[in-house]
Amino acid sequence: MPVSATPSFQLQPSAYRVPGATNYIGSAAFDWTNQYLPDIYEKEFERYGNRSISGFLRMVGAEMPCASDLIRWAEQGRLHIKYTGCTFTAFGAGGGTLRIPATQFAAALGSPVATNANPLSQTNFGVRVGQTLVLQQENGTKNFHGIISAISYVAGGGSVNQDVTINLYEDTTTGAPVVGSESYTIWVYGSEFRKGTGGMTDTLQPFDLYFANNPVIIKDRYTVTGSDMTQIGWVEVTTENGASGYLWYMKAEHESRLRFEDYLEATVIEAVPAVGTAAANAGNATQGFKGTEGVFYAVQQRGNVFSGGFPTGLADFDAIVQRLDKQGAIEENAMFVNRAASFGMDDFLAAQNSYGTGGTSYGLFDNSEQMALNLGFRGFRRGYDFYKTDWKYLNDPTMRGQGTASGTVGGAINGLLVPAGTTNVYDEVMGQNAKRPFLHVRYRETEAESRKFKTWAIGSAGGAANSDSDSMSVHYLSERCVCTLGANNFFIFQS
Repeated sequence: MPVSATPSFQLQPSAYRVPGATNYIGSAAFDWTNQYLPDIYEKEFERYGNRSISGFLRMVGAEMPCASDLIRWAEQGRLHIKYTGCTFTAFGAGGGTLRIPATQFAAALGSPVATNANPLSQTNFGVRVGQTLVLQQENGTKNFHGIISAISYVAGGGSVNQDVTINLYEDTTTGAPVVGSESYTIWVYGSEFRKGTGGMTDTLQPFDLYFANNPVIIKDRYTVTGSDMTQIGWVEVTTENGASGYLWYMKAEHESRLRFEDYLEATVIEAVPAVGTAAANAGNATQGFKGTEGVFYAVQQRGNVFSGGFPTGLADFDAIVQRLDKQGAIEENAMFVNRAASFGMDDFLAAQNSYGTGGTSYGLFDNSEQMALNLGFRGFRRGYDFYKTDWKYLNDPTMRGQGTASGTVGGAINGLLVPAGTTNVYDEVMGQNAKRPFLHVRYRETEAESRKFKTWAIGSAGGAANSDSDSMSVHYLSERCVCTLGANNFFIFQS
């Protein structure tokens, strides 16, 4: 049987690039959409700019190896002695008995303590017979000076209070202390002894503050099959760590590494220790996670918290300066803030200028119309030097940048004030005093094993030959923590 397959028209290729009815390839005869390779941009477009959030600890911290699951350090206590909430239990004829509550021993802000023969508490309060005191009435106007003539201890309610017999230097015929109803803050300013008398009977021991932290293990991985490794597709990239060039399947591995490096920093910033009753610390095979002290947690627990969001005026900074005066009085401080806090500080600093409306002429130039107007302030001095910089970690919407369509999420952290320089601490491992940055990253390391940043490949593809899996898995591991030294010098700005 003859075959009859005559088409409606015959395609006739043209010798020239001229469109015609006989050389048109219709969709019914040919899938012209796949006739040529698609026109592809070779260079990857950086849609979100620099996506990495790390870099904070490289600017303000240092790294040092450790060889233990526990890191301990000591910080100096206060040099002088001060107690609050003290009341007179008896008073008459210019003297009386002042009771220092037992809670003051634990809350004495690191004041030195006296070693004495007290049977109730071998190490107790720091005041001694012969010392002279200032007594300042709390929420009142009375001020007295006195000398201690005797000390006794009174047990009650499971605690030990210290009763101090004081003879006042002032005439108290008018305005004498009222027994029981007036609270006094006292501090030692010296001592006085009569001629021919013995010396001080007790001695003071420094009250060091001891802290500890533990490293945690951080892991990640990237896997690619052997088949996917043969399907090469080149892409020109520029990455956050400065690398540029062409990558194919390892593009994803490269981003996995960058993401892991961000996690290393975010962990020591955000981590919290697991309390004993927490589900994460249940102590079984699937839980039993102990956590670690991150920077935010350490400052919230042992540092200073500005709970008004962020400073928006000189009054706020005056309060911060007065608080810093009571701590280490570090001369230079760096503030790492989010965008809202940065703009807020710029606004109130610009408002201090009296040369133009809204501070628009503030700066070291004449603001001519050909020049850009600069309203951003990088630093200023108010008692101490403060330097301000934007912290990407607090602006990135996938991390702490918590801006939403309806406003800011409650409890947001808006910034962190970090003291510059170093501090003296006693390193219990080294057994000596050492200078350390205020933020100190510790990672596990010995001569045989370094866990600062481990990476290895497993599989049978891509050069790996240690498994029968038809793939390559790149593993990442680090074991580290951060030691926030002198957290009392830090400020955290939060809602």
